[in-house]
This record gives sequence, structure tokens and C-alpha cells, in this order.
Amino acid sequence: QVQLVESGGGLVQAGGSLRLSCAASGMIFSIYVMGWYRQAPGKQRETVATITSGGSTNYADSVKGRFTISRDNGENTVYLQMNSLKPEDTAVYYCNARSIPNSYWGQGTQVTVSS
Repeated sequence: QVQLVESGGGLVQAGGSLRLSCAASGMIFSIYVMGWYRQAPGKQRETVATITSGGSTNYADSVKGRFTISRDNGENTVYLQMNSLKPEDTAVYYCNARSIPNSYWGQGTQVTVSS
């Protein structure tokens, strides 16, 4: 079955960096649109960044210029490099794989940015 396993979350001071990874298995990774989403306490889940099978990327306005999404189809992994982190980036970050009609989610990884 499809599995998405996130890693790389943690506690970091404002201005710091983290790199999240999402390792996929049980799927033809290269055909999926991969994305990172986040959910802060009391808020709805929101899109952070997505990357298509061809490498086209899209970012939320709040992270443009600070976050970079990338993928390695040979390693079945998608990454999110997060720089210049702010306290408002604190959330659980989820990996998503989408290829209509299928959509899969990872279990999430906590990112906490202290001020």
C-alpha cells in the first residue's frame, strides 16, 4: 500500500532553517503531484508548496522566497527546505501525493519556531 513518511521536523529559533523530507513507497512516485501542507492549532490545513511530476512549483504567498520544494524521483522523496523561519510557521507539516482520483497523506511532522 502507499506510504508517505515525513521526517525532519523539530524545534528551531526564528531565523533558522529546517529541511523536511517525505519518503514515498507503494506508488509510481514520478507521476504524482507532491505537496506540503500545514495545519496550525485551531486553523485549517493550508497549502504550503506543490511540485508537479515535471518539476513545476507553486508556493503560498506566505512562504515565497523562504521555502523551496524539490523532488528526487530516483529516491521517491520530496523535500521542503525552509529558511528564515518565523514563529507563524509553527504547525504540523503534512506530505501529500495526488494523482486523480487518488490522494494520500503522511502522518505529519511537527515544526515549532520559537521567537
